[in-house]
Amino acid sequence: MSRVLTDALVYEILSVVEEIPEGKVASYGQIAKLIGRDQNARLVGKVLSMAEYYGKYPCHRVVNHAGRLAPGFREQRRLLQEEKVEFRDDNHVNMKKCGWDLEG
Repeated sequence: MSRVLTDALVYEILSVVEEIPEGKVASYGQIAKLIGRDQNARLVGKVLSMAEYYGKYPCHRVVNHAGRLAPGFREQRRLLQEEKVEFRDDNHVNMKKCGWDLEG
């Protein structure tokens, strides 16, 4: 039985995104795990793709597990550079230096 995407779930995801500190990034999977849905990284991506309808959130701070920027999100690199996020190459954030460490 699949779960329905509700506003409550959308806001739960966005509330985690809101906690990512400036200059850091998190992965879709990390956010999914934080809300107790370890296998739903794609769901997180879907919610972030429509986040503009729910308010202003720092969705640019979310990348895939390897640090790859979101395809089609043209401003993401510029927004991250403004926050002094380091890159390994044109399309990948340096996750070792800029990944959101929840313990630290």
